[in-house]
Amino acid sequence: MKTTRRERSIIGFAIAVGVLILGYLYVFQPIQQWKQDGADLIPTREAVLERRRLLVAQRASIATEIEKSNKRIEAVSARWLKGPTPPLAASELQTLVKDVAVKAGAEMRSERILPLIDRAGLQEVPIEITVAAGLRETVRLLYDLANTSKILTVQDVKVRVVAVGQPRDLLTTFNVSGYLLPSTSAPTTGSTATGAPKG
Repeated sequence: MKTTRRERSIIGFAIAVGVLILGYLYVFQPIQQWKQDGADLIPTREAVLERRRLLVAQRASIATEIEKSNKRIEAVSARWLKGPTPPLAASELQTLVKDVAVKAGAEMRSERILPLIDRAGLQEVPIEITVAAGLRETVRLLYDLANTSKILTVQDVKVRVVAVGQPRDLLTTFNVSGYLLPSTSAPTTGSTATGAPKG
C-alpha cells in the first residue's frame, strides 16, 4: 500500500517534532540546568576564594605570631621542672625545696610526694612539706619559694606552735608545686616520707 505525499509529510513532521522534543529534554534542558547550577555555585566559590585569599594574606602575620609564641615558650621553659618524667621532676623539686629551707634556716621534718595533677597542657608536680622554724625563718622560706628560678606555687599552709620560746617553735606544713611539660610517662601517685613531724 503506497503512502501519499501528504502522509509522508505528516510522518516527517511528527519525526521532526519528536527529535525536537528529545533534543529539548536530553540536550537543551540539561545544558540549561548545568548553567543554572554553575551560576548558583559562583557565590559559594567566590566566598571560598576570598577566605583562601585572606589566609594567604595573613600568612606572614601568623608566622610572626608563631615565632613570638615559640620565643615566649623558650624563655619560660627554663622555669619548668626538668624531669623528663614526673618522678624525676618530683625529686628535683624536693632537692630545690631542701636547699631553700636550709638557706632560710628552717629544718625539714617531712616531705611527701602528692598525686600528679593535669593542668591543661602542663603537669603539676606537688609535694607536701613540713618544716620546723621560727616565725622569721618560716616567712623567709615561703618568700624564697615564691621567688626561685622555677615557677612554684605554695598552697594549704598550716602553722602550729609546738614549743613556745624555742628557736624553732613553729611547725609549718604546706604544699609546694612545680610544673612539668607533658610527656608519655604515666602519672606518679605514690608518696615517700623522710620523717614524721615532731610534736
